[in-house]
Amino acid sequence: MQTDRYGLTLSTASAPARDAFVTGVDLMLCGLAGADTPLAEAAKHDPNFALAHIALARLHQMWDRPAPMQQALAAAQACTGLTHREQSHLNALTLLMQGQSAKGKAAVDAHLLDHPRDAVIAQTCCGVFSLIGFSGLPGREYEQLAFTSALAPHYGDDWWFNGQHAFSQMEADQIAPAAKTIEVAITGNPRNANAAHVRSHLYYENAETAAGLGYLRDWITGYTPGGILFTHLHWHVALWALEAGNTDLMWQTARDHLEPGAHNSPAINILTDLASLLYRAELRGHTVTPDQWQSLSHYAAEAFPSPGIAFADAHAALAHAMAGNTEALSKIIENPKGPAGDLVVTMAEAFHAFAAADWPRAEGHFTLALRDHARLGGSRAQRDLLEHAMACTLLRQGRGPEARRLLSIRRPRASAGGAVVDHLAH
Repeated sequence: MQTDRYGLTLSTASAPARDAFVTGVDLMLCGLAGADTPLAEAAKHDPNFALAHIALARLHQMWDRPAPMQQALAAAQACTGLTHREQSHLNALTLLMQGQSAKGKAAVDAHLLDHPRDAVIAQTCCGVFSLIGFSGLPGREYEQLAFTSALAPHYGDDWWFNGQHAFSQMEADQIAPAAKTIEVAITGNPRNANAAHVRSHLYYENAETAAGLGYLRDWITGYTPGGILFTHLHWHVALWALEAGNTDLMWQTARDHLEPGAHNSPAINILTDLASLLYRAELRGHTVTPDQWQSLSHYAAEAFPSPGIAFADAHAALAHAMAGNTEALSKIIENPKGPAGDLVVTMAEAFHAFAAADWPRAEGHFTLALRDHARLGGSRAQRDLLEHAMACTLLRQGRGPEARRLLSIRRPRASAGGAVVDHLAH
């Protein structure tokens, strides 16, 4: 029997299969390109190696590739001789890939009680795009922190886990502990894209625009488009370029790395990152053309034809509202789905009113959305878009001091909202 990097037994006698599996899982955990190749090699070395097949299926699920995901899932289910842990591992991921999130989450929790160092399973609940992140439940940021805190004694200085734990700490406003934890992750694996991402959020939360932009532009050199965070890390670059007043860099980054067709990135990143950047740029007084909004609205309607993922639906609603695509917007408003569907409707109504310059109505809807917008999913940095939009609606009604007070109370460290107020106040 072989063991993985976390000391867990693997049902394969093949050393090459084990080595390829460990390489593939590490590439998947750190968000680098090419994880599919060693995972496929592991399955080729040992066709009865269920964990190699299911890890490949999980990778395809993360990239929203349903056909190869189903193929790899079927291969995993056909394997025999699994240990109890491996069968439990396979069962939990199978439920998730079948769309049974509630049962899958229960299976994940039960599995981790017995096997807390099963990182592929733990990863499904880590980060803001996860079972917890997209649960739509009130207080989910603190559930996220509780989840990683419970696992922390089992992982020590592990580079993957500490990157995830730092993100949980940061999103629960534990900035100083997050700064220490992320350094452990970076030291353990400087090319871990997830850790670089979390460190970027740390710069954002501390309003360190120049330092963050310099760090990420340097780190991203050599990071290939096949990395799952490639588009999103460039969103961070573009956002800091906007904050720094470097609009040439912002628009160049948007064209080269964020727009549909620029790279083969997950659709949820393309939609949410570009919609967010265009909206923030417009709030700052930069011209966003109708064609830009209409193009993104068209992409949103094609990539997410049916509501169901609140974070994507809210950004699709933004694109549709700003493009004047009332038909697509009405579909989201009239057919809310998922545990945060009510919040999506509120935000869609807010964006609709905003686009129509109906500031009192927009204010009313944004006020409701701001009560617990963490239910939407995504990070605090991503959801700052709502704070800025609310500040804009107040300013449009001649209530500048109230807008400044809103931002100083809700987001005292992050600075970008102040620039929105400064622009509109003049």
